[in-house]
Amino acid sequence: MASSFAGIEMGKRSLMAQAQAINTAGHNVSNADTEGYSRQRVQVRAFDPIYRPDLSRAETPGQIGQGVTVQSIERIRDEMLDKRIVAQSNQESYWETREKYYFMIENVYNEPDNVSIRTTMDKFWESWQELSMYPESTAARMSVISRGDSLVNSIHNRHKGLEGINTLINGDIEASVKQVNDITNQIAEINREIVNSKAMGDNPNDLLDRRDLLVEKLSSLINVTTDDRDPDEFMVHIDGHILVQGKVARNFAVEPILDGTGYSKVIWADTENDAVITGGSLGALIELRDVDIRYEKQNLNTMVMNFADLVNDVHRNAIGANNVTGLDFFVEQPFVMNVNGNYDRNGDGVEDTSYIFRVSGKNSLKETEQIGLEGTITISGKNSNIQVPYYSTDSVAAVVKRINDYDGEVKAYLDKNNKLVLKATTAYDSANPDFVIRHIEDSGHFLVGYAGILRGRGEEGAFDFARADAVNAFVADTAEVVSGKLESGAQFSVAPVADPAAYFEINPALKRDVLSVAASYPIYNTSREDGDGRAALEIAGLRNSNIMIGRSATLDDYFADSVTHVGLKGEQAEMNLASQRSIMEDLRSLRESISGVNIDEELADIIKFQHGYNAAAKIVTVMDEMLDTVINRLGV
Repeated sequence: MASSFAGIEMGKRSLMAQAQAINTAGHNVSNADTEGYSRQRVQVRAFDPIYRPDLSRAETPGQIGQGVTVQSIERIRDEMLDKRIVAQSNQESYWETREKYYFMIENVYNEPDNVSIRTTMDKFWESWQELSMYPESTAARMSVISRGDSLVNSIHNRHKGLEGINTLINGDIEASVKQVNDITNQIAEINREIVNSKAMGDNPNDLLDRRDLLVEKLSSLINVTTDDRDPDEFMVHIDGHILVQGKVARNFAVEPILDGTGYSKVIWADTENDAVITGGSLGALIELRDVDIRYEKQNLNTMVMNFADLVNDVHRNAIGANNVTGLDFFVEQPFVMNVNGNYDRNGDGVEDTSYIFRVSGKNSLKETEQIGLEGTITISGKNSNIQVPYYSTDSVAAVVKRINDYDGEVKAYLDKNNKLVLKATTAYDSANPDFVIRHIEDSGHFLVGYAGILRGRGEEGAFDFARADAVNAFVADTAEVVSGKLESGAQFSVAPVADPAAYFEINPALKRDVLSVAASYPIYNTSREDGDGRAALEIAGLRNSNIMIGRSATLDDYFADSVTHVGLKGEQAEMNLASQRSIMEDLRSLRESISGVNIDEELADIIKFQHGYNAAAKIVTVMDEMLDTVINRLGV
């Protein structure tokens, strides 16, 4: 038989259940504006009845209920939707970061008209055009120097602008790594608390909300995925690597890149291996610094090196009003001071590499002449050496074009004296230095005896930068090295310092004596004819020449391509950001409709639970009156 006090106990359970429901609704209302909060609901069930269906059961008409009990307090959350948001969030922050920084890059290229590189370069060509008409004029030479200075300053300013953005990005990378580490450590600590709470039989809803919020913030920084199949070891992965496993978190670290830039690379703190991060704002920052800005700087450096090289090629062979010849108009700072380009690349104190930018052959060639030779030229490519064949029916021009058409990082042209010139380009792989010839080899005689660049054929006679004194592979009538060149043989120059666009200048000798600015071609290398402005005219004509060696592009093409490239990249980032934001808005709105707190709904529930509480209180009151009658009034 049921206890006489069973009714009071049933009412008490109801009171407690309704009170818990009211408290939970109040908790929802209090956190309506809390970031990452999910509304909670009290799950109730009927309390176990008095009698169980076994032989000890009393003969009563059915089971006697004992009221209600709180089974659990659950948060309303769609886990599949959460995973979709985490997966998409890194793309939104990725494009947001790219859009922000490309706006800065566009500002660097949108220079005022009067100081832009294009404007100052146009004036530079005009000054040479004027000198060609007045080759005896000192004022025209002063104009060439002045406008050349303006051009150099404009190029320096663009490089400084790009370098400034890169420095800012590098700082953001280091700050983002610290933020990632802080979040992963918090997730691991919350995992510990969640496991402890669940071990006590609780539902740690607020802790789960905090963890989900941290995971979403982490996904905006890097591309992560989650795995919660093991309730005791919630896991976070990045590109197949475990970042968080239960209460254990792995951290990233930064270390300097040994290339003289002062930038940092991201590594795993425990293994010190390079970390590959391709998504989120951190992935975008790394890509911007190491790919996008590097590409823009390499383009600027390529333009500067080829522009200066071709101007110098003419000016070096021309003569000034003071009968001085052999001077370069522009000078660059060499990367190494060793005349053979020897450099200690691995930092062990022993020179082990040869940094050579350009080599020109000993012999003058005829562009249209058939070479009558067959073989294969091997040059350094983007990822490995590539082979360029040549045939007996090829002309010199055809071989030069074929070298340039192949995807190598060594390009060819004939200089003012019709000698074959091989020069290095920027490197595709950041592990390789820019403007350094890494390999030249010929299985035949085109580079060996015909052009006069290499001493011998095949691998034994090849130039390879991965050894000191590699210049000994070049043709020389004497082993004596004079002023960084092999006298009477193949001529070479050492590689320029990194980012030559930041360091090239007008030759100080020309500034000291403007009469040294060459406008004429010499007669017997010692004098000139009055009124001869052919050299100045030829330099002015470079304006419309294919100056970007290997790419067959004029300077006008370079300026158009560079501005277009930046504009299109910025437009791409803007469009993709708008698309990702639209996707994320839909996903977040859907999540808000499921997990968000609706004040009106919560207030309606509170009123409902209040009525339930009042009804339960009435049950307790009635049962109290009934017991009072039984206890105090029966038998009176």
